[in-house]
Order: sequence, then C-alpha cells, then structure tokens
Amino acid sequence: MSWTSRVRAVEVAPSLYAADFWHLGAQIEALLDAGTRVFHFDVGDGQFVPPVTIGPIVIESIAPRIHERGALIDVHLMVTGPERHFEAVAAAGGDSVTFHYEAVDEPEGVVAAARSLALGAGIAFNPETEPEAVAEVAGAADLVLCMSIHPGYSGQAFMPEALDRIRRLRRLLPETLIEVDGGVAEENAHDLYEAGARLLVAGTAVFGASDLKGAYRRLQSAAFDAAGAEAEVARTIR
Repeated sequence: MSWTSRVRAVEVAPSLYAADFWHLGAQIEALLDAGTRVFHFDVGDGQFVPPVTIGPIVIESIAPRIHERGALIDVHLMVTGPERHFEAVAAAGGDSVTFHYEAVDEPEGVVAAARSLALGAGIAFNPETEPEAVAEVAGAADLVLCMSIHPGYSGQAFMPEALDRIRRLRRLLPETLIEVDGGVAEENAHDLYEAGARLLVAGTAVFGASDLKGAYRRLQSAAFDAAGAEAEVARTIR
C-alpha cells in the first residue's frame, strides 16, 4: 500500500529546512502533538541548488520518534544524481524520495530504483518546466511536486503563476497526489486546494511563527476548510 493512502483530504507538510535546529526535537514534538502526519525534509547538494543542507544523518535521529507517532518523512532531493542517495535515505528511515525532473535523464527508471528500496517516489519540477512534460513520465510516481518558488532557499514569496501549473497538472494526472512547495500560507491554501494540490509544504508559515502548534493548526484548518472537511478538522485538530 502506498504511503500516500495515509494522507487525508489535504495535508500540510511542515518543511524541516525552516526549523530552528537548536530546538529541532522540541519543534517536531510540538507539530506531532498538533496532528502533523507528513514532514518535508529538504536535501540540497550545493550543485543542483546552491546551498548544502541537511542529510540522512539527521533523518536517522528524528525518524524513530516520527514513526512512533504515526507520521512520515518525505525527502525532497534537490540534488544531481538523486538515485545515489536512495540507499542512505532508506537506511536512515525516510519513507519516500522526491527527486527533480531536471536532474535525471530517465525519471521512470529513478522511480523504479526508489521502489526497489521500498521507498515512495515523487517527481518535482521547477517553475521553468512545463507540467505537460512531467506528466508524460510521472504515471508510476506516488506524487508530483510543483515548485512555486525556485528551489534551494526557504522564505521566498509564492509565485502566483504556480496555480495555473497545478491546474494543468491536475487535469493530466487526476489520480496522482499533487504537492506544492514554496510560499504556502493561510492566504493561499484555499486557492492551492482548488487548483488541485493536496499536499502543501509550509516552511516559514509554520516555523516562522512563535506558536508552531497554532500556526500549523490554522494552516491545516484553512486547507481542510477548502476541502469542505470541517468535520474532520473538529475530530483531528483539537
């Protein structure tokens, strides 16, 4: 069974890249208490994107507690040669890997390599890439991640043109989970849901707030409201 089957009508996935690493464990616990089911974990290699970020050694530290609480870790590999990292991610406790369309020659083979390690597989694409090109090779993937910023740095402003790219992707891949990453906030959660996104990655909108639980709950509630799922909000976010 795909890990995406555990996703509710819509999920906010806090991006750990935006966390305060001095308090990482406490912040993860707070978000688990608030109901987080999916954590987004960015890996940058200094080549595909300029910054070198966190890696599998951090996943290894946080995965046991996240899994104990019933949540998942989706690893966004902003790297060249992403398949080289799959074994390390799997061994560390990652649940899925999302690699970039622009970083590989044969996306279908890379998806298969992830599957061979019992990892979920996603394909991300940058703002300059046409959704139609990605949809042609994404049939076997669990999700497709539409970047609504240029990958690499947290805190960038949302690109409004991403809404049209998500709509086009939804028409082409009606059964595939669509994720969006970059500038997600309460103000655009409704529009993102209506465009077709069901997994909303949020960095600054969650970790930039003084009250992490409150920020996550407000954003998740805004997303659930867009999905017409007020009853689920009442049951799962208290």
